[in-house]
Amino acid sequence: MIIKILGSGCRKCVTLAENAAAAAQAAGKQAQIVKVTDLAEIAAHGVMSTPGLVVDGKVVSTGKVLSADEIARLL
Repeated sequence: MIIKILGSGCRKCVTLAENAAAAAQAAGKQAQIVKVTDLAEIAAHGVMSTPGLVVDGKVVSTGKVLSADEIARLL
């Protein structure tokens, strides 16, 4: 599973990445966390509000920091 965090690398993006890693671990899933800071790639996903969360190529959240529990439900 590939989880992408889309954003500039701000504190919200860092927190979202930490929560995504915790959610994957709690769910017992192998996940690669990829941080995407390139604006062109972020826009290519159709994300206009960061941070964005992409799971296996599907945008599942934009503009907010989800908790580990919320992310686990999306996995």
